[in-house]
Amino acid sequence: MVEHLTKESFLAKVFNFEQNQEWKFEGTKPCIIDFYADWCGPCKMVAPILEELAIEYNGKIDIYKIDTEAEQELAGAFGIRSIPSMLFVPMNDQPQMSVGALPKDSLKQAISEVLLKDVN
Repeated sequence: MVEHLTKESFLAKVFNFEQNQEWKFEGTKPCIIDFYADWCGPCKMVAPILEELAIEYNGKIDIYKIDTEAEQELAGAFGIRSIPSMLFVPMNDQPQMSVGALPKDSLKQAISEVLLKDVN
């Protein structure tokens, strides 16, 4: 299930940028964060793919969505200038940003190479 994050839930589940200067992941599983807006056509194309991946990788990764219109502070904190933008957050490494709508096979490749590379 894809979960929508507010600033409060982001601070608790991903990264508390109000308390930490350096990246410190707060989550229990690697995650993808989709920065989107309701009016964005490519974002609407990616949404069902993320729903499918949430089912396919259930228990292995979390998939979050952040509405850049409602959560402008979060979008600003990550320098989001175009959408969709996706942040791939591995457990023990730095997050990586991808800009643009990615097809499902590219997302699966990023999941295996970035998020699950250290997971057996």
